[in-house]
Amino acid sequence: MKPIIAISMGDFNGIGPEIILKSLRSPGIQKICVPMIVGSIDVFEYYAKGIRQRIHFKEVDSIPDKFSPQVIPVFHLRKFQNPVIKPGIISREAGDYAGEAIEVAAELCKQKVIDGMITAPISKEALHLAGYRFPGQTEMLAKICNADNVAMMLIANNLRVGLATIHLPIRIVSKTLSKELIAGKLSLIYSSLRKDFGIRQPIIAVLGLNPHAGENGKIGDEEIIIIEPAIRIAKRKCNHVDGPFSSDGFFGMHTYQKYDAVLAMYHDQGLIPLKMMGFNIGVNYTAGLPIVRTSPDHGTAFPIAGKGIANPSSMIEAIKLAVQIIKNRKRKSL
Repeated sequence: MKPIIAISMGDFNGIGPEIILKSLRSPGIQKICVPMIVGSIDVFEYYAKGIRQRIHFKEVDSIPDKFSPQVIPVFHLRKFQNPVIKPGIISREAGDYAGEAIEVAAELCKQKVIDGMITAPISKEALHLAGYRFPGQTEMLAKICNADNVAMMLIANNLRVGLATIHLPIRIVSKTLSKELIAGKLSLIYSSLRKDFGIRQPIIAVLGLNPHAGENGKIGDEEIIIIEPAIRIAKRKCNHVDGPFSSDGFFGMHTYQKYDAVLAMYHDQGLIPLKMMGFNIGVNYTAGLPIVRTSPDHGTAFPIAGKGIANPSSMIEAIKLAVQIIKNRKRKSL
């Protein structure tokens, strides 16, 4: 039986609705899952005209058991009516819709009436205007699911990058890092690689924080007093963890190819190399949630919203990865 996937609409003034529609028209997606949009039919009818696609939408209040590319089911958000759609504009209303769609999709996952969810891109500013006080969707879903320890993982082809810290200013990254935090992320990533990706004996690399990984304490001592002890703690559970590596040489010399995953210390340290290698195919996955959640690894792209030119490749890959993780989890539970 095909897994049932909910796709939250994202910010309706961004490219989210467009890439959702384009993805659901992909023959490969139609074969592997039963997708359902969580959002507003009005929004998707608007964007269907923009991409010149004759698509019919059906409002549903229960979960579909089959999918037709000609009729897309939409779990309509009854809380809102008549959205004011202005592509490229940040608005409180768009944040309201986006936040509600995330909450509804997550609750359906928690109730186990669907198998997983994909979140379309949101505007953090719009979410904040709507009263959602989270740095991003990862933190929001962790709160909804009561998950104390989650890890943002980015995947492109065979490169998997986990983040020790996520949406933090650089000036407080060092203060936030601790042996316990890093060891906890390594343990979580190790478990996720086994359960979600089907890797029996994961091999994980850890990046340093400072240039040249601190160069034996000459350029910062976080590697010596935090990261190396964290690796020793993690090795009690994880059979093979190496590092800390200097990130420039690690990626420049393609050392990452020897590892199943890499733990970066902060956001851009991990995302810049990943996006350079697979900008249009990157996927964001939240490890540590009781539900399966993926998303495309890009933002709302406001400058091109409503123009019909958005590339759906990352969304397509996010759907494919969610389906694969769902299958791996079910296989693991047998």
